[in-house]
Amino acid sequence: MENFVNSLPSKNNIKATYESYKPVLSEIMTKIEEKLRKTIKLASNPTYKSRVKSFNSYYRKVLRLKSEEAEKSNFVELTDMMGIRVICAFLEDLSEVEQQIKDNFVVKEVEYKGAQQSFREFGYESVHVLVSIPKDCMPKKCELPLPDSLVCEIQIRTILQDAWAEVEHELIYKSEFTPFDMPLRRKLASMNASLTLADIIFQEIRDYQKKLQGEVEARRASFYEKADELTLANAGKKIETLEPKNINRVSPYVHGTIDDMILEAIQAHNHGDLDKAVEIYSIILSSEPTPPPPVLAVIHKHRGMAYFAQNNYTASLEDFRQSVVYDPNGYRSYYYIGIVLSIMNQHKEAIEAYSESIKINEYQSHAHFRRAVSYYKLGDFDSALKDLTNAQSLGLNDSETESLHAKLMEKFGMSM
Repeated sequence: MENFVNSLPSKNNIKATYESYKPVLSEIMTKIEEKLRKTIKLASNPTYKSRVKSFNSYYRKVLRLKSEEAEKSNFVELTDMMGIRVICAFLEDLSEVEQQIKDNFVVKEVEYKGAQQSFREFGYESVHVLVSIPKDCMPKKCELPLPDSLVCEIQIRTILQDAWAEVEHELIYKSEFTPFDMPLRRKLASMNASLTLADIIFQEIRDYQKKLQGEVEARRASFYEKADELTLANAGKKIETLEPKNINRVSPYVHGTIDDMILEAIQAHNHGDLDKAVEIYSIILSSEPTPPPPVLAVIHKHRGMAYFAQNNYTASLEDFRQSVVYDPNGYRSYYYIGIVLSIMNQHKEAIEAYSESIKINEYQSHAHFRRAVSYYKLGDFDSALKDLTNAQSLGLNDSETESLHAKLMEKFGMSM
């Protein structure tokens, strides 16, 4: 009996040894987290949680997995003594973070927790990455021997995966009880599935937004390119001499969700199918029930840009004006009104529109510049120079600003 007792690992000795290592582990973990914060770059910044394993959790795991090692040494190395959690907004971020960790650390192992579970099972999903300790993360002074194979566990999860893991930990792991009652197990599995579905839906929305944003940026660039062509390089050309692009006729649009229709219309616009774009926007505007004001503001703005591309400036101007009726803070629509009025040589009215836009958002270099051009057209050189200076101080320095500056200097030189 005595020999059997003496062969068991001493909990007090293991605890004393582990507690002596905890400050060292904490220092290493903090440095690795700092390195992660500096190296991981995402569109939406992740949040971080970190912990050094508590002794009770450490001891339970040592007895369960490595009791033989505990008989030989008071310090038993585990892979999850140091744990850092990187919590991301979207599913697509998980692979991004994993790759960036691989690019900046020596990865020993990657495990995809929960990947093999069936829909009837409940359990958390997470990517677990074991990394070696970088040299620059080792403590400068450490009298304790550290194993060469020491690793830090980095867990990568979405916000919803992390929420589920926290709740599961309270309900099941900490209580040391796994429900046997089938209805209760089904409820847990259903909740897990619901959170997984929510993650998928969030990612789908994110993908849609990216696609839409890409199309909007392409369409906006085309709009500005034409506006520059008409108001700057070819400012003296008569509007009526400009011929609209050839438009391919398309079949009537099939109704879908408003989001689908907007994306379809913008894609049609970017591919030169302006008739189709106008048609889709018009369908949305006439739909029942009437869309809310923010939606109407956006659709009028988009249709106005399509009309503009068709050289239908009257219809374009009317749409932009309708847009600010539904959204009085729509500074871009006021800016677009100013552009159209400038093309129509109505510079006094254009200045009023640019001024409304700048009143809402004063940090618009192009709005200051275009208002400067209109002031110049009206002979108000002092106001033109002030606006041009503002545009340049906001970072707009190109050939057009230099050209206007030279013209203004010439005017001031002549007036002296």
